[in-house]
Amino acid sequence: MKLLIFAVFVVSALGSLSAQKAVWQPSPGHTQVSIWPGAAPDPQPVAGPEFVETDPKFLIAGKPVAGISNVTRPTMTVYSPEGENTGAAVVVFPGGGYQGLAIDLEGTEVCDWLTPRGITCVLLKYRVTDVGPYPKSGPYPESPMALEDAQRTIGLVRLHAAEWHIDPHKIGVLGFSAGGHLVAAISNHFQERLYVAVDAADKESCRPDFAVAIYPGHLSLSAAEWDAKQGTKKFAIHFPVGTDKNLGLNPDIHVTKETPPTFLLQNEDDHVDSVYDSLAYYIALVKAEVPAEIHAYALGGHAFGLRRTKLAVTAWPELVEAWLGSIGMVHD
Repeated sequence: MKLLIFAVFVVSALGSLSAQKAVWQPSPGHTQVSIWPGAAPDPQPVAGPEFVETDPKFLIAGKPVAGISNVTRPTMTVYSPEGENTGAAVVVFPGGGYQGLAIDLEGTEVCDWLTPRGITCVLLKYRVTDVGPYPKSGPYPESPMALEDAQRTIGLVRLHAAEWHIDPHKIGVLGFSAGGHLVAAISNHFQERLYVAVDAADKESCRPDFAVAIYPGHLSLSAAEWDAKQGTKKFAIHFPVGTDKNLGLNPDIHVTKETPPTFLLQNEDDHVDSVYDSLAYYIALVKAEVPAEIHAYALGGHAFGLRRTKLAVTAWPELVEAWLGSIGMVHD
């Protein structure tokens, strides 16, 4: 799939560095917490232990990117807000093609942006692996692992909302690339857990109150996919004459009026995930009367995170801040 172009490049590049494998740790004062009290459900084999590496040749805005591979023990790290607490919280899903996690570019740097604005940031290190028998990690329903981890984490945040000074009605999600797909997946798969409940956290709602998807993937049904799958019952989708089939929504994403308000952003020159991904999802949201906002830029490519460049798209955090105010999640 298109997402794998980015993921394979990052994973292969990181894997070619030193044989010494480091383990990612959050900055001092923050602690990773396992989201599962025991073994995580639906485990998949991996090539080796979890590790993080940085490729000095892969630069975004002049800085390298740290990538985590072989995550079998999902964790969350809570970054408390600085200054006035708005009560809002954001669970962050880094991207990486469901094969790795861009843990700084699309993870810790997001928390560095949100916490000074009074928003609690919960960084989810969800399960990913690029090897193993089918089904290995990937988008739901190809693999349930990442979505299970997302459901579990939102339940935990709601369970601990009072303790962490969070408004349980202001818990959102934000993700990039594959993490953007995970945003859409959790926004539409929250009625039932994919796993057997283990404790009180799984009795809490795992529906996000708002959602932000930045250059998401796996959301549109491309012409090639349509041609390959139109003969199956599962993909019995009928487009009106003259409709661009690229704008067909992935049939595993079932948008309803209960889907949370959503912000979308993508570039026309994104050659990893097409702008059709955001467009297809936006059209479905509008049809379902879900409050939605979309921004599409001509230039900016893919996988830029929050790193500022001369391109206009990298000012997107200000757009999100204004949008959060407009839907009542923070004071505008």
